[in-house]
Amino acid sequence: MRHLPLVVILAVALVGAFTLRDTLSFETLREHRDALLAFRNDNLFGLAAAFVGVYVAIVAFSLPGAAVASVTGGFLFGLWGGSALNVLAATAGALIIFGAARTGLGRTLSERMNASEGTVKRLKARLHENEIEVLLLMRLVPVVPFFVANLVPALVGVGWRNFALTTAFGIVPGAVVFTSIGVGVGEVFDRGGTPDLSLLWAPQVILPLLGLAALAALPMVVKAVRGRKEP
Repeated sequence: MRHLPLVVILAVALVGAFTLRDTLSFETLREHRDALLAFRNDNLFGLAAAFVGVYVAIVAFSLPGAAVASVTGGFLFGLWGGSALNVLAATAGALIIFGAARTGLGRTLSERMNASEGTVKRLKARLHENEIEVLLLMRLVPVVPFFVANLVPALVGVGWRNFALTTAFGIVPGAVVFTSIGVGVGEVFDRGGTPDLSLLWAPQVILPLLGLAALAALPMVVKAVRGRKEP
């Protein structure tokens, strides 16, 4: 029974990958933007709650459309409000899938790793020595898919507190970038265009992210250097 939550999540993710591919898209946002803005003006808190609920489900079940949801947050709630809601929803969704994996398959794998000897046990010990740094790197480096950064820590027995904190803080830079795209999405639609998510790879964005990643990795480098110097 402890594997059931993860099985359900994986099953929903598989179905969603085929059925929601064209639903959670910028074209859908374009078609419904006037209705969304009207609803926001009449019921801001209701729309915010609905937005967070949908975004949590997208992340928890690894459904397509997370980038669209982040941009939508900026479009509906502005840079700071949208960023806050995006971070809140993404963190909550990540905790759900992390918990499902950690109590199921993650618990089994962690027990086997603890009972093992040699390289596997040493790798697990090294990971836990640098747990926060590794988790931050997984969030800050854009090439690590979000669902991978949610599942892998659970499978190696990462603690809840460190996972929650590094997720909440580590996704802030990326969330702000996507939300900022959403702030101007109305003008993009008016020109007949589509939001350009390649902005994430622009030098003015990717270089600061890599700089933050380097800072996150610095404590590991220092520990490694000190370890080599010790007899």
